[in-house]
Amino acid sequence: MELQLEDFRREYTQGGLERDDLDADPLVQFGRWMEQTIKSGIPDPNAMTVATVDETGQPSQRIVLLKHVDEKGFVFYTNLNSRKAKELKHNPRISLHFPWYLLERQVKVCGVAEQLSTAEVVKYFVSRPRESQLGAWASQQSRPIPSRALLMQQFEAMKNKFAKGEIPLPDFWGGFRVKPHQMEFWQGGAHRLHDRFQYNRQTDGRWTIDRLEP
Repeated sequence: MELQLEDFRREYTQGGLERDDLDADPLVQFGRWMEQTIKSGIPDPNAMTVATVDETGQPSQRIVLLKHVDEKGFVFYTNLNSRKAKELKHNPRISLHFPWYLLERQVKVCGVAEQLSTAEVVKYFVSRPRESQLGAWASQQSRPIPSRALLMQQFEAMKNKFAKGEIPLPDFWGGFRVKPHQMEFWQGGAHRLHDRFQYNRQTDGRWTIDRLEP
């Protein structure tokens, strides 16, 4: 199979990005862009690519939903036996990417992931819809399974098991907080002259900002 994609191109004309537009704190700047993204109405504004690396150096990526962000970092939840969780245990260095293409924007985050406390995970788990709680119990994430029918059987088994009362937190389910040390904000520009600004955290906790060539 061969695909010719050379002619798929367009100009990026929605607007530029200047140094004066940026907050000194990249997490504050991210919050501004996230609010604008939500207001734009694009689907899944909190969807992000999570990149991890295994013991052989092989990178792996998947789409995960960001569930919380504050001055401490970016939070997501997952099965602790999943591929990403196992890779983070071996190597906590991680990269996140927010592909807001319809706004001609991207945000890249590089940092270190730390596992959330049980108290933090429980607080989020009990807020999930009951079906999502059951799904967490039913799926042994990242393991091979012969059919969807078997997956649904596992779901029904958990539904029957927890038919009465609250659903407890699985001991194999948790979350991670990504503490960033580098963040990049990308705004599309005409003639492929995009605007890119990179924040880097210094040892004293301050952030420096550099404009990068596109």
